Formats: sequence, structure tokens, C-alpha cells
Amino acid sequence: MGAGTAGADAPLDVIIVGAGLSGIGMAAHMQALCPDRRYLVLERRDRIGGTWDLFRYPGVRSDSDMHTLGFVFEPWRHEKSIADGPAILEYLDRIADERGIRPHIRFGTQVLTANWDSAAGLWRLVVDTPQGRSHLATRFLFLGSGYYDYDDPHEAAIPGKQDFAGRLVHPQFWPADLDYAGKRVVVIGSGATAVTVVPAMARTAAHVTMLQRTPTWMASRPARDALANFLRRILPEKLAYRITRFKNIHLQSLVFRRARTRPDKVKAFLTRQAQAQLGEHYRPADFTPPYDPWDQRLCLIPDGDLFAAIRAGRASVVTDHIDRIDASGVRLRSGQHLDADVIVTATGLKMTMAGKIAISLDGVPIDWSQHYYYKACMFSNVPNLAAVFGYLNASWTLRADIISDYVCRLINLMDQRGVHVATPVLPADHGLIDDDPFDFSSGYIARARHLLPKSASDMRWRLSQDYLRDRAWMKSDPIDDGVLRLDRAPAALAETVLQAAE
Repeated sequence: MGAGTAGADAPLDVIIVGAGLSGIGMAAHMQALCPDRRYLVLERRDRIGGTWDLFRYPGVRSDSDMHTLGFVFEPWRHEKSIADGPAILEYLDRIADERGIRPHIRFGTQVLTANWDSAAGLWRLVVDTPQGRSHLATRFLFLGSGYYDYDDPHEAAIPGKQDFAGRLVHPQFWPADLDYAGKRVVVIGSGATAVTVVPAMARTAAHVTMLQRTPTWMASRPARDALANFLRRILPEKLAYRITRFKNIHLQSLVFRRARTRPDKVKAFLTRQAQAQLGEHYRPADFTPPYDPWDQRLCLIPDGDLFAAIRAGRASVVTDHIDRIDASGVRLRSGQHLDADVIVTATGLKMTMAGKIAISLDGVPIDWSQHYYYKACMFSNVPNLAAVFGYLNASWTLRADIISDYVCRLINLMDQRGVHVATPVLPADHGLIDDDPFDFSSGYIARARHLLPKSASDMRWRLSQDYLRDRAWMKSDPIDDGVLRLDRAPAALAETVLQAAE
């Protein structure tokens, strides 16, 4: 890998795509572990934050606690551990500024194509910038662009949308001029976005109805972590953060394992919790999903805000199927009509792979579905490329942290050995046994399975959903493991031979 003193036009050591949680996390690891390497963060938007800058819908917040969604290296300082979007942006801004990352970010820069040039041992990128298209080259490509389509959300095929006389919006593209004060609102959906939007809009709307086809398991918990706030008062900041993070990681893992091994117990607990918070407003049909907890991601209800809105009569839940949308609202198959001035289609996200970048190897497009994950971050027979796909059963950043650490250690090892190319080699007759890493029934996953890489039962070729095991294994398993092939680029070999001949 090249050093930080290389000329401005020389290939970069690392290009990071995306300045959200994953990209900023990788940049912070580069600053700490690879301080002499030249890197850039390419961000298509005009500021950092990724998802947290894109989403502007009412109440936008984390659905994980910030002591685990926060980075391992940077304590979360806010009193609330279930944080809103602006607080998360403030956290990322602080990291970018205090750690010297911001000068390495190019905003308004979208990566269109990335082609691996095997002769040179370089990724060659075509990027779109405010000044026009340009080209960049890098030895290593890190995709921190997330897993969903920033341009096109999943829009359910609901008849009659064009007939609606009010405002119809999707949360992914929330209009800044939407005034819903004193108006009747129908939110279609029951996932994480819907359960966030409903109580937030209910504060000023005349009434908000959450219309769901099937219920979702919901878990209420305090927005403030009492232990974290207590420890911060009596212990050094970093120690308090480590203890809270340890507690929350293990608690997440315990709840998930319990849901898998004793789903009846978890269902009974969640049901009792909803009954206690809703009282006479509890209806089993609205709060009893036809699947076990964690077959889909649990919806977090901080401080029981959704339940409080229902108790107060500001919000309600209707479980039914849509017949069609008409001029004045939503007609249901049961014959009921939901009058609405505003309809919010919180119908989900559309997943994509590699940030929709057209990626190829020596001009041949990559079909990701024909490649296997390697150590949950690289891909079979694809050199010098890593990507972050976070945990489905825990905070996204947990995986981003261990992947960033691994990639930095790999880059340093390559530099020590004078090699340029790292390829997880998988022969055609590999004999791997495929395994489904997405043992979830969520619609956004089901719709995208044909796009995603494969996963096997073998730990090296698996996208595991067990953070505690992954963290220990990624630290203990050697980088030079007999699978990852480390080579010099052909162009570098030729130059060495030429120099020897002279």
C-alpha cells in the first residue's frame, strides 16, 4: 500500500463510499490504525450522516440504544440512549471534526462505476461530481453505503393512490412543507418507521390511524438508560461507556437467544407489557403477530410513546386489508372507511447491493448472488473490496466496528509484506453447504434475496448474526488464514523484474 506522502495524483490507498455510520467509522479507524495511508470518503449528499441525514420524517430516531449503535471508540454523551436523528448527526459531526476526518470527505460525489484492474492491482472509479465526471484509482475499496436504495423506496401497489385528494407521502422523502396540524392522518404500515411516525404526528394531528395488514411485536423500554447516566456521574466517561455497552450488548444477545429458544416466554412477556400499557385499548388482533418474536425485527417503543398516544385517544390501530384509496381516504376490505387528509405510506425499504454502483472485475460485471461472503465483509474471488452489512438482530455499528478494525489490520499486513492484492479464494469445487444468514421473514429481505451474496455454514464464508462470537473470532483468526491470498500486482512484479535486470 502507498504511504501518505504519495503525490496527489497517485492512486489512493483506500476509498470509502458513504459518510454515514459505516463510512465515518472506517475513516476513524484509518486515522487511528493506518495514519500514513491516503484515503478519501466519497459522499453523494452534501453532509455526513447517510440515513440520518436522508430521513426527515417526524420523530426519526434510532431503533437501537446508542451505547451499542455508537462506536466502540467514541462514548455516547447524551442523556437519552434512544436518540433522535439530530442527536445522531451531532455525534457523527463531532467525530468527523475532532478526529480530522472532514478534510478527507468529498461531498456531492456519487460513485457510478468501479472496475478492478487486475494488471495494475487497482480499483478504477468513475464518479459524478458538481464539476462533472472524473476518475479515481484506489488500492482498496470500502463500501459503507448501506443496504437500501436511497432513490426508490418500496412502494406497495395500492389501487387508487392517484385518486386521493389530500397529501400522500413516503417517509423516505418527507416534504418540508407538509402541515398536518389538526388533520386526520392514516399511516400505512406497522414497522419501525410507522411506530415512530404515529406518536410523533399524533402530538399535533387531529388523529392518527396506524393501518396494518399484520401486527408487529413491540417492546417498550425507557428512552434513558438509568445505569448509563448514573455511571457517567461517578466514573470516567470512557469506562462508564464501556460498562454500559457491555451490559447492553449482552442484554441484546440474551433477548435474541431467548426469543429463538423460548419464543412462548418472550411472546407472553411482550403481550403482558402491551396489555399493561394499553389497558382497555388492548385488542389481541392488533398486537398479536402470526409469527414468533425476532422472526422479524422487534419494534422499539421508547417510553411507551405509541401506547401513550393510543391511550390518550390521539392515535389508534386498525388491522385490515386495503381495498383501495379514494378521494377522501382508505377503503378497507371489511367495508370500513378511514377518512384522511394525509396518508403516509410507511411500506418499507427497497434493498440494493453495493450502493447501486456498477462493479466489475476486468470489465466483467459482478453478480453478487454468485459470490459468498468472506468473514462477513469481503467476497469470494473479489480482491481488495470490503462492505458493511450490519446485524439484523443487533445494532448496525457493532459489525461496522469489527469490520473496520479487520480491514485496517489487513491493510497494514499487506504493507508490511509488500503485497498489493488480497483475494479470498474459493475454488469452483468448494463443497460449501449453503446456509441462510437471514433467518427472518421481513418483507424487505424476502424481496431482495436474489440480489444478495451467498452464505455458508463454514464460519469463514458466513454472514453470521452473532456479534459476540464474531468479535472474538475476527480477533483470533489469523488474517493470513490459508484462504486469503496475498499477491503483488502483475504491474508491480514486472517493475521489480525490470529493476533487477538493470
